[in-house]
Amino acid sequence: MTNLIDLTTSQLHHIIAIKEQIERLQGQIDSLVAGGEISSSPAAKAPKKRRMSAAARARIAAGARARWARIRGTAPKKRKRRLSAAGRAAIIAATKARWARVKGTRATPKTGKKADRRMSPAVKAKLAAIARARWAKVKAEGKKTL
Repeated sequence: MTNLIDLTTSQLHHIIAIKEQIERLQGQIDSLVAGGEISSSPAAKAPKKRRMSAAARARIAAGARARWARIRGTAPKKRKRRLSAAGRAAIIAATKARWARVKGTRATPKTGKKADRRMSPAVKAKLAAIARARWAKVKAEGKKTL
């Protein structure tokens, strides 16, 4: 084997080219053995890079400019939005309609609280009679708990 120090620059370039060709062919052999097709590069193809559209870049840039303007204090002040009379009337009408649909309550739209819902004396007496009957049955069985 010859010493690398004795070779000329052109000979070294030629050796490098041959070595690269051997590596490329070895990569093709490996891909054929793996079941793939012959590719020009020995390594697997890198996935395609995602490209950003010009419109998306413009939106991002506009957002960055707006953020920097707020930081610097040069951004225009936001105006408060005001509700038109028609919009206000529509909201009031919708609220009244919603309150009209509420069933079983005597709530008022102003307070939003439900009216006092007490049990009538007849219902209270009926429930008490049911409870007495249940306890009488338990005691007749000789138990002390339900």
